[in-house]
Amino acid sequence: MKEKVRYVSADLLRGLVIIIMIEVHVFNAFLLPAQRQADWFGVLNFINGLVAPSFLFVSGFAFQVSSGGKLDEMRKFGKAFWKKIGRILQIIIIGYALHLPFYSLSKTINETTPQLLENFFAVDVLQCIGFGLLFLFLTRLLIKSNEAYHYFLIVSLVVVTLISPFLWKIEFADFMPIFIANYFNRLHGSLFPIFPWLNFLLAGGIFAKYFVEARERNEEKKFTRQSAIIGLVVLLFGHLFYSGLFPKTLTSILPNPVFYLERLGYI
Repeated sequence: MKEKVRYVSADLLRGLVIIIMIEVHVFNAFLLPAQRQADWFGVLNFINGLVAPSFLFVSGFAFQVSSGGKLDEMRKFGKAFWKKIGRILQIIIIGYALHLPFYSLSKTINETTPQLLENFFAVDVLQCIGFGLLFLFLTRLLIKSNEAYHYFLIVSLVVVTLISPFLWKIEFADFMPIFIANYFNRLHGSLFPIFPWLNFLLAGGIFAKYFVEARERNEEKKFTRQSAIIGLVVLLFGHLFYSGLFPKTLTSILPNPVFYLERLGYI
């Protein structure tokens, strides 16, 4: 039996992000409105905004490093396939359950207003993670070559980046159910639609391949230093991009590719 491998760095990232997530909810619940106008809150708010991207990134990373086992059984729709699908669907179901308007099923059915229903169908980070993992899993089963799958992830990341600003302008609810439309943009309250947030999960999967290969070559420290330098350059460019030196025609694009790259640099 193949020994399971855990990477402490990924676990430490998860732990750090969970601590920050607790801080986010505590501050949102108890911080006085006047304190939100202070300069320090802007810095804190930016740090808090790295929680969801980090969860997405580490989810893609963890999937990639664990996706090599039992692939043949999964492609035959064996027990491992249904177990994996069940775990992914569980994440999505929990995401929707957290949006239930009432704790009572009868009240949810009989007293839900259109606004509450729209809030229920909004896509949050758990739904985005669940859909992203489902996408990675199903495409991993379809694409048998490891190299082809890796390049597919890179192409997917580029495509999502390029088409997201156009998708955010389309009212998908005009020609599809709103619970599906909410996965494409934020027009109906979705905080983390898959365009462009899926990119963080894809980046985690791409990064994992190079990390594991560097580890196998005993070049983990070298790879880590190079990644840190690239991340620093990218995040500094992101701050420069939003400093006012660039024209608003570029900085006002939503969702902006630089917004994504800046946060990826921090992660």
